[in-house]
Amino acid sequence: MFFVLRTGRKTALACLLALGFSSAAWSTPILGAAQSFAVLGGSTVTNTGPSTVNGNVGSAPGTALTGFGAAALFGTVNPGNADATRAHDDAIAAGRYLASLAFTRDLSGLDLGGMTLGAGVYRIASSAQLTGTLVLDAQNMADALFVFQIGTSLTSAAASSVRVVNASADTGVFFGVGTSVVLGTGSVFAGNIIASDSITLGSAAAVLCGRALALNGAVTLDTNQVSNDCRAGGALGSTHTDYASQGFAGIPAAANDVPEPASALLLALGLAALAYARRSTPV
Repeated sequence: MFFVLRTGRKTALACLLALGFSSAAWSTPILGAAQSFAVLGGSTVTNTGPSTVNGNVGSAPGTALTGFGAAALFGTVNPGNADATRAHDDAIAAGRYLASLAFTRDLSGLDLGGMTLGAGVYRIASSAQLTGTLVLDAQNMADALFVFQIGTSLTSAAASSVRVVNASADTGVFFGVGTSVVLGTGSVFAGNIIASDSITLGSAAAVLCGRALALNGAVTLDTNQVSNDCRAGGALGSTHTDYASQGFAGIPAAANDVPEPASALLLALGLAALAYARRSTPV
């Protein structure tokens, strides 16, 4: 590749661009290792009844996972092992990153039910309530990101839902909750719930394109359906539109965009070639 040192500015620049730095080589997903999990508890995960889970299940630093003998699990079980610990650490980092974003609208004191919202960062100072349907409209925008920064708890009434429309594989939906989450009976959620304390899914509640991640407390299931793969929604009985396999995990966090070593070396060599060409080319 050192032939560029002899060929002038335009060729050096072309060679630099041709190195082909892709966003995939530079980026770390927002959820990191937690992305492969559908359910993750800080202390324990308990299940009652024939729940269906698409994705890994784990707990860390706790090690208790109970009641999954009757469940249909399409993933691995990780009771306090290294994978669960990495996922737990990355879920904490994701929660901190999402909480650090400047909010674009304050919804404090408002019921989320009945709203249709575009991409943005939404602040709710204390508790959040969902009664009815919340529609998140990505408006066919690439990398649309929806973040809810909830100060204390999140509670959904029975048969409430979160629907995501006009989305894509890169759409991100996150509910960062300061304390605990309770999803009412028959609720159907889309998006990733990251709760500081516990997450309780009422009977027949579902998270069909996202995850239930409790950082310190327990995740409690009761004949539920949870899938971190949007494409599995139909198989799990959801009417939710399938967008891709990412589970609304979102765009990469800019703060984590670190070049891979090989990409960093190529970039340094390319920049050096360009600088040399500039010095060597007559004005």
